[in-house]
Amino acid sequence: MDGRLACTDRRTSDGQRTASSIYAVSLPAKNDLSYGGKSFIMAEDEKIEKAEKNMEREIDLAEISDGRLYTAEDLVKVGCGDCAGCSSCCRETGNTILLDPYDIWQLGCGTKLSFFELLEQGRIELNMADGVILPNLKLRENGEGCSFLNEEGRCSIHAFRPGLCRLFPLGRIYEEGGFRYFLQVHECHKQNRSKVKVKKWLRIPDIRRYEAFVLAWHDYLKRVGGEVKCAEDEARMKELTMSVLRLFFLLPYEENDFYGQFYERLGKGN
Repeated sequence: MDGRLACTDRRTSDGQRTASSIYAVSLPAKNDLSYGGKSFIMAEDEKIEKAEKNMEREIDLAEISDGRLYTAEDLVKVGCGDCAGCSSCCRETGNTILLDPYDIWQLGCGTKLSFFELLEQGRIELNMADGVILPNLKLRENGEGCSFLNEEGRCSIHAFRPGLCRLFPLGRIYEEGGFRYFLQVHECHKQNRSKVKVKKWLRIPDIRRYEAFVLAWHDYLKRVGGEVKCAEDEARMKELTMSVLRLFFLLPYEENDFYGQFYERLGKGN
């Protein structure tokens, strides 16, 4: 299978995370993100360098997958016995678990914490990804994995875990007007995995509506990221890099009708 554009957890086929390029950006003068006296944005005269994650990359599916593409209705060998006795995929992710608006909405509803409280408590952090500022799950500094792992090494937010956590060890490959799934055969080391329908593995209500959201979010980020890369004016670049964060994350979501709120904001962003 030819290498095509795909979204994975950005590790190589041998399980190692790929090297990232370095992105330097001067952020706005205002401390736009502050909570409890703590600022999450640096002053204008401070430059920060961050590892810029690429949500998409060219890959050879023949090297990392079983050579098949799946839909939500297909069976795929991902069943792992509820990960009994294993949490390795929650310990070596670095800052690759990017969060989308649906993830933040779910985390807010499930934990009753606001976006700023999640930041302040070190549950999430902000990084650059394809030219825009996005949140991601933050690992514990002592190397003990995701901050949401409990003492038994189990996920304390499993019922409302992020989409990329649900997806693993699957990836998405984006094609014209849609996407399909593929199985990363070198990521999960569980042996004798059972076949499970993709939609059952994801366990997201109204999977078709969710997939439409994923595609709309992907296309929007791709467009904004392209505008950032082409921006010749520094002020315009700053505006674009912050626009996604302000529009889709800083403004709280109500608990009901996430999709209605998302598409209303998407209309403003377009």
